[in-house]
Amino acid sequence: MKKVYIETYGCQMNVYDTEIVKSILGRKGYNFTETPEEAQVIFLNTCSVRENAHKKVHQRISVLKQLRRQNKELVMGVLGCMAQNLRKELLEDKVGVDIVAGPDAYKKLPEMLDKVEQTGEKDFYLTLSEFETYSDVFPTHEEGINAWIAVMRGCDNFCTFCVVPYTRGRERSREPDNIVEEARQLAGKGFKQITLLGQNVNSYKYEHYDFADLIDRVAGVEGIERVRFTSPHPKDFPEKLLRVIAENPNVCKQIHLPLQAGSSRILEMMNRTYSQREFLDMAAHIREVIPDIVLTTDVIVGFPTETEEDFRDTLKVMDEVRFDSAFMFKYSERKQTIASRKFPDDVSEEEKTDRMIRLVEMQQKHSLERNRAHIGQTFRVLVEGNGKRAGQLIGRNDGNKMVAFPGAGYKKGDFVNVRIDEVTSTTLIGQAL
Repeated sequence: MKKVYIETYGCQMNVYDTEIVKSILGRKGYNFTETPEEAQVIFLNTCSVRENAHKKVHQRISVLKQLRRQNKELVMGVLGCMAQNLRKELLEDKVGVDIVAGPDAYKKLPEMLDKVEQTGEKDFYLTLSEFETYSDVFPTHEEGINAWIAVMRGCDNFCTFCVVPYTRGRERSREPDNIVEEARQLAGKGFKQITLLGQNVNSYKYEHYDFADLIDRVAGVEGIERVRFTSPHPKDFPEKLLRVIAENPNVCKQIHLPLQAGSSRILEMMNRTYSQREFLDMAAHIREVIPDIVLTTDVIVGFPTETEEDFRDTLKVMDEVRFDSAFMFKYSERKQTIASRKFPDDVSEEEKTDRMIRLVEMQQKHSLERNRAHIGQTFRVLVEGNGKRAGQLIGRNDGNKMVAFPGAGYKKGDFVNVRIDEVTSTTLIGQAL
């Protein structure tokens, strides 16, 4: 049977979707290869969040289509968010793409491949569904210790900088029994940690089930020792959810709380639905309910009209909350977003770079400070693999912090108690007890 090669770009939802595609094609007899040279079908599963992702995919298409010189029947396709966002551009003859399929079209891929093979014509399917959750397709998970489960798809928030509602559609949640069954199957394959996944995961709602109910049920699956989730929105942290995290030993004490900006004016332009004060109060309340919580965040610098005063507001929030770590980005205008239509990208590249450098320097200090507080503490670490040094293992503690230690006698998937002796801004370093 034909061999398929898939490259995945972007977020963990794309990684999960690639596993769904493999499951769908595997049912139809397709095999998979790790090298494009061996493939008769090549798919790029793409991201649209930042301009850099688009450039990478275009460059990769240019390289891969050279393989047609050796194999005239090679089929190339672009899947996912970029397919949805740039369909007209991708279907131009000069690009060299035969199939363009959006995130809700994966069940049609066998049919699309048959059509291209039989007719030689390009095919595309980009309709966004109000109902598709792929609940009837259990992904082909690679072996490991952590498995991702998409519990919902799409997003209804319409943050003005974000393209996700236009590339993945509106929110819809999977039936909870279906999610729990996937977790049971994963536990049976040896996975010890589950990460619940969605564009706005804590908006999960299915009949009378909310996200707190779902976490509680997944945490109760025999064999699952840790449950994480990503990515949430600060607007969806009711007391019930915080209590489930605080009181359930299987639910990890780490919350990703995307700030995006510290200026209330910029937050309103972003349609984030909270002010600076409301965000600070929420972060303080979370730490009050769960004192040992690890808080991480996302920040965008250089959003349209951002002034130095607005940026200082971001630094103020970062300094007050003191996140354990942060993902930090320069604003990148995306086609179809509200911001691209309403707000000119008027912050210079020099200003964006300067603000990014200052933000990163502050966060590195905070990360080091937060990590130093762990010296002398002992953590239960789930081993993920080998470290950079000979004989060293790495893994993560409950708070999702990387831990390195001499690992003689231990292997991937083991839980090991590690006492922390020293730290960097990114890693805790210690000894197994």
